Amino acid sequence: MTGSASRTQTRQHLLDVGRTLILQRGYGGVGLKELLDESGVPKGSFYHYFDSKEAFGVTLLDTYFAEYETRLQAHFAQPTSAFDRLMRFWQAWLDHVDAGGIAHRCLVVKLAAEIADLSGPMREVVHAGTTRLIEQVAAVITEGQRDGTVNAAVPALALSRTLYGQWIGAAILAKVNRTPAALQDALSVTRHMLTPQGGTP
Repeated sequence: MTGSASRTQTRQHLLDVGRTLILQRGYGGVGLKELLDESGVPKGSFYHYFDSKEAFGVTLLDTYFAEYETRLQAHFAQPTSAFDRLMRFWQAWLDHVDAGGIAHRCLVVKLAAEIADLSGPMREVVHAGTTRLIEQVAAVITEGQRDGTVNAAVPALALSRTLYGQWIGAAILAKVNRTPAALQDALSVTRHMLTPQGGTP
Protein backbone atom coordinates (compact mmCIF):
# COMPACT_ATOMS: atom_id res chain seq x y z
CA MET A 1 0.00 0.00 0.00
CA THR A 2 1.36 3.41 -0.93
CA GLY A 3 1.86 6.14 1.66
CA SER A 4 -1.01 8.14 0.19
CA ALA A 5 -3.39 5.17 0.24
CA SER A 6 -2.38 4.32 3.80
CA ARG A 7 -2.98 7.91 4.90
CA THR A 8 -6.42 7.92 3.25
CA GLN A 9 -7.31 4.62 4.91
CA THR A 10 -6.21 5.82 8.35
CA ARG A 11 -8.08 9.08 7.91
CA GLN A 12 -11.27 7.19 7.03
CA HIS A 13 -10.74 4.86 9.99
CA LEU A 14 -10.58 7.88 12.30
CA LEU A 15 -13.83 9.17 10.82
CA ASP A 16 -15.55 5.79 11.24
CA VAL A 17 -14.45 5.39 14.84
CA GLY A 18 -15.21 9.04 15.56
CA ARG A 19 -18.75 8.71 14.24
CA THR A 20 -19.41 5.76 16.56
CA LEU A 21 -18.00 7.58 19.59
CA ILE A 22 -19.76 10.87 18.86
CA LEU A 23 -23.11 9.13 18.35
CA GLN A 24 -22.66 7.65 21.81
CA ARG A 25 -21.32 10.67 23.69
CA GLY A 26 -21.73 13.79 21.59
CA TYR A 27 -19.08 16.01 20.02
CA GLY A 28 -17.94 17.60 23.26
CA GLY A 29 -17.84 14.25 25.04
CA VAL A 30 -15.15 12.78 22.80
CA GLY A 31 -11.55 13.88 23.26
CA LEU A 32 -8.74 13.45 20.76
CA LYS A 33 -6.85 11.05 23.05
CA GLU A 34 -9.86 8.77 23.28
CA LEU A 35 -10.38 8.93 19.52
CA LEU A 36 -6.76 7.98 18.86
CA ASP A 37 -6.80 5.23 21.50
CA GLU A 38 -10.00 3.70 20.10
CA SER A 39 -8.68 3.97 16.55
CA GLY A 40 -5.31 2.44 17.38
CA VAL A 41 -3.64 5.45 15.80
CA PRO A 42 -0.38 6.65 17.41
CA LYS A 43 -0.78 9.52 19.85
CA GLY A 44 0.17 12.90 18.48
CA SER A 45 -0.56 11.93 14.88
CA PHE A 46 -4.09 13.37 14.67
CA TYR A 47 -2.88 16.58 13.06
CA HIS A 48 -1.35 14.62 10.21
CA TYR A 49 -4.91 13.91 9.10
CA PHE A 50 -6.97 16.91 10.28
CA ASP A 51 -6.07 20.52 11.05
CA SER A 52 -8.19 20.57 14.19
CA LYS A 53 -10.98 18.75 16.00
CA GLU A 54 -13.41 21.18 14.37
CA ALA A 55 -12.03 20.28 10.93
CA PHE A 56 -12.54 16.64 11.85
CA GLY A 57 -16.15 17.42 12.80
CA VAL A 58 -16.76 19.26 9.53
CA THR A 59 -15.39 16.33 7.50
CA LEU A 60 -17.42 13.85 9.55
CA LEU A 61 -20.63 15.74 8.85
CA ASP A 62 -19.79 16.27 5.16
CA THR A 63 -19.23 12.54 4.79
CA TYR A 64 -22.43 11.72 6.64
CA PHE A 65 -24.57 13.95 4.44
CA ALA A 66 -22.93 12.70 1.24
CA GLU A 67 -23.75 9.11 2.20
CA TYR A 68 -27.29 10.04 3.22
CA GLU A 69 -27.97 11.89 -0.02
CA THR A 70 -26.71 8.95 -2.09
CA ARG A 71 -29.09 6.58 -0.29
CA LEU A 72 -31.96 9.04 -0.60
CA GLN A 73 -31.41 9.52 -4.32
CA ALA A 74 -31.45 5.75 -4.86
CA HIS A 75 -34.64 5.43 -2.83
CA PHE A 76 -36.45 8.22 -4.66
CA ALA A 77 -35.41 6.77 -8.02
CA GLN A 78 -37.64 3.72 -7.44
CA PRO A 79 -40.43 3.30 -10.01
CA THR A 80 -43.36 3.78 -7.61
CA SER A 81 -45.73 6.66 -6.95
CA ALA A 82 -44.43 9.79 -5.28
CA PHE A 83 -46.72 9.16 -2.31
CA ASP A 84 -45.41 5.61 -1.92
CA ARG A 85 -41.76 6.70 -2.11
CA LEU A 86 -42.36 9.41 0.49
CA MET A 87 -44.13 7.09 2.90
CA ARG A 88 -41.47 4.40 2.50
CA PHE A 89 -38.83 7.01 3.31
CA TRP A 90 -40.54 8.02 6.55
CA GLN A 91 -41.42 4.43 7.40
CA ALA A 92 -37.71 3.62 7.26
CA TRP A 93 -37.14 5.95 10.23
CA LEU A 94 -39.50 3.75 12.25
CA ASP A 95 -38.16 0.47 10.85
CA HIS A 96 -34.73 1.25 12.31
CA VAL A 97 -36.02 1.46 15.89
CA ASP A 98 -35.34 -2.22 16.61
CA ALA A 99 -31.82 -1.87 15.21
CA GLY A 100 -30.78 0.82 17.65
CA GLY A 101 -33.10 3.52 16.40
CA ILE A 102 -32.70 6.33 13.91
CA ALA A 103 -32.05 8.67 16.82
CA HIS A 104 -29.00 6.62 17.77
CA ARG A 105 -27.50 6.71 14.27
CA CYS A 106 -28.44 10.17 13.02
CA LEU A 107 -25.77 12.82 13.45
CA VAL A 108 -28.34 15.57 12.93
CA VAL A 109 -30.42 14.33 15.87
CA LYS A 110 -27.28 13.91 17.98
CA LEU A 111 -25.37 17.07 17.14
CA ALA A 112 -27.60 19.82 15.74
CA ALA A 113 -28.44 21.48 19.05
CA GLU A 114 -24.98 20.90 20.51
CA ILE A 115 -22.98 22.49 17.71
CA ALA A 116 -25.40 25.27 16.74
CA ASP A 117 -23.68 27.71 19.09
CA LEU A 118 -20.39 25.86 19.40
CA SER A 119 -19.00 25.74 15.88
CA GLY A 120 -19.91 28.00 12.97
CA PRO A 121 -18.33 25.74 10.31
CA MET A 122 -20.05 22.62 11.64
CA ARG A 123 -23.38 24.43 11.91
CA GLU A 124 -23.04 25.53 8.29
CA VAL A 125 -22.48 21.93 7.17
CA VAL A 126 -25.59 20.80 9.02
CA HIS A 127 -27.58 23.72 7.61
CA ALA A 128 -26.45 23.02 4.05
CA GLY A 129 -26.92 19.26 4.39
CA THR A 130 -30.41 19.43 5.86
CA THR A 131 -31.40 22.05 3.29
CA ARG A 132 -30.40 19.69 0.47
CA LEU A 133 -32.29 16.80 2.05
CA ILE A 134 -35.41 18.91 2.52
CA GLU A 135 -35.18 20.04 -1.11
CA GLN A 136 -34.89 16.43 -2.31
CA VAL A 137 -38.01 15.48 -0.40
CA ALA A 138 -39.76 18.62 -1.68
CA ALA A 139 -38.99 17.62 -5.27
CA VAL A 140 -40.82 14.31 -4.76
CA ILE A 141 -43.70 16.10 -3.05
CA THR A 142 -43.93 18.43 -6.06
CA GLU A 143 -44.03 15.41 -8.37
CA GLY A 144 -46.86 13.92 -6.32
CA GLN A 145 -48.78 17.19 -6.21
CA ARG A 146 -48.60 17.40 -9.99
CA ASP A 147 -49.90 13.87 -10.56
CA GLY A 148 -52.51 14.12 -7.80
CA THR A 149 -51.07 11.52 -5.42
CA VAL A 150 -49.90 14.04 -2.81
CA ASN A 151 -51.81 16.81 -1.02
CA ALA A 152 -51.36 20.07 -2.92
CA ALA A 153 -52.84 22.37 -0.25
CA VAL A 154 -49.41 23.25 1.18
CA PRO A 155 -46.39 24.38 -0.91
CA ALA A 156 -43.98 21.50 -1.39
CA LEU A 157 -40.96 23.10 0.27
CA ALA A 158 -42.93 24.22 3.32
CA LEU A 159 -44.48 20.77 3.65
CA SER A 160 -41.11 19.06 3.34
CA ARG A 161 -39.52 21.36 5.91
CA THR A 162 -42.41 20.81 8.32
CA LEU A 163 -42.28 17.04 7.96
CA TYR A 164 -38.51 16.91 8.42
CA GLY A 165 -38.73 19.02 11.56
CA GLN A 166 -41.52 16.82 12.88
CA TRP A 167 -39.47 13.66 12.36
CA ILE A 168 -36.30 15.10 13.91
CA GLY A 169 -38.34 16.05 16.96
CA ALA A 170 -40.03 12.65 17.07
CA ALA A 171 -36.65 10.91 16.85
CA ILE A 172 -35.40 12.91 19.83
CA LEU A 173 -38.52 12.03 21.84
CA ALA A 174 -38.12 8.37 20.91
CA LYS A 175 -34.55 8.49 22.18
CA VAL A 176 -35.49 10.23 25.44
CA ASN A 177 -38.57 8.08 26.12
CA ARG A 178 -37.05 4.85 24.79
CA THR A 179 -40.26 4.07 22.98
CA PRO A 180 -41.21 4.43 19.28
CA ALA A 181 -44.55 6.07 20.14
CA ALA A 182 -43.52 9.53 18.89
CA LEU A 183 -42.28 8.06 15.60
CA GLN A 184 -45.50 6.08 15.19
CA ASP A 185 -47.48 9.29 15.75
CA ALA A 186 -45.27 11.10 13.23
CA LEU A 187 -45.95 8.40 10.63
CA SER A 188 -49.70 8.71 11.13
CA VAL A 189 -49.62 12.52 10.91
CA THR A 190 -47.32 12.38 7.87
CA ARG A 191 -49.73 10.10 6.03
CA HIS A 192 -52.58 12.50 6.83
CA MET A 193 -50.58 15.54 5.66
CA LEU A 194 -49.51 13.89 2.39
CA THR A 195 -52.87 12.33 1.45
CA PRO A 196 -54.79 14.48 -1.07
CA GLN A 197 -57.73 16.31 0.43
CA GLY A 198 -60.94 14.41 0.02
CA GLY A 199 -59.32 11.35 -1.44
CA THR A 200 -56.65 8.67 -1.38
CA PRO A 201 -53.25 8.67 -3.09
